[in-house]
Amino acid sequence: MNGSLGAASPAGLSLRVIEARTGWIPIDWAELWEFRELLGFFVWRDVKLRYKQTVLGAAWAIAQPVMTTLIFTLLFGRWARMPSDGMPYALFAFAALIPWTFFANAIAAAAASLTGNTHLISKVYFPRLLISLAPLGTGLIDLMVALGVMLAMMAWYRIAPTWHLLALPAFTLLTVGVAFGVGSALGALCAIYRDVRFVIPLVTQLWMFASPVIYPLDFVPARWHWIFYFNPLVGAIGGFRSSLLGLPFNWPAIASAWIVTVATAWLGLAYFRRVERRLADVI
Repeated sequence: MNGSLGAASPAGLSLRVIEARTGWIPIDWAELWEFRELLGFFVWRDVKLRYKQTVLGAAWAIAQPVMTTLIFTLLFGRWARMPSDGMPYALFAFAALIPWTFFANAIAAAAASLTGNTHLISKVYFPRLLISLAPLGTGLIDLMVALGVMLAMMAWYRIAPTWHLLALPAFTLLTVGVAFGVGSALGALCAIYRDVRFVIPLVTQLWMFASPVIYPLDFVPARWHWIFYFNPLVGAIGGFRSSLLGLPFNWPAIASAWIVTVATAWLGLAYFRRVERRLADVI
């Protein structure tokens, strides 16, 4: 479906004509900008629903990565003696869990976003892509809170930031791009096939172990690195960690991550736009 503004009505109101289109439907960026306030409403609504009638409130944004860091530090840092690039393992793990937690929560929320807003999709016209974008905004708020905890931990361990910190926004954007591509595809897929949502937790768990969250990439034999480079989170998480802790950047992993992320975002968006035209009929 495509919305377009028609001529002004006698009463001075603009009319929107919704027409069916075939083939590739490009993104109407002007329309998305027009509905930017609605996107803000979706983000604010999700934030309020998440922390409404909770005991810890916004502290839940950091509870998950902090508790996971404690478990990983005990199991992998102290008992398994996992290498951590010369950094305290708690910092090493938490720096990776910040983008990973954002990614995992964002794709889970995006996967359920369309089916969770059936009452809006079937009755009111607006760019459906906004529903899949909202979890990214909500997750970014949690990510900012977790970054504050990370800086406090760095001060505790007396690890000073370096100029690498200037690259942090780029790797945050990279992580957002991966989450957007995967989340939009999963949202459309779950709207058509409802049982897909049961597979997502398993895939997410396996994806974490295929990403350098609990181990550095150098822990993997060099001859297998090229396979890991197909995982865009390898470059995103590694770059995020290097930006915070001042570690060397793995440029081949980063370059591969950007290429795969662009491809993933395009494919996810293409599938979403293909499903969007019949979404109100099948959801």
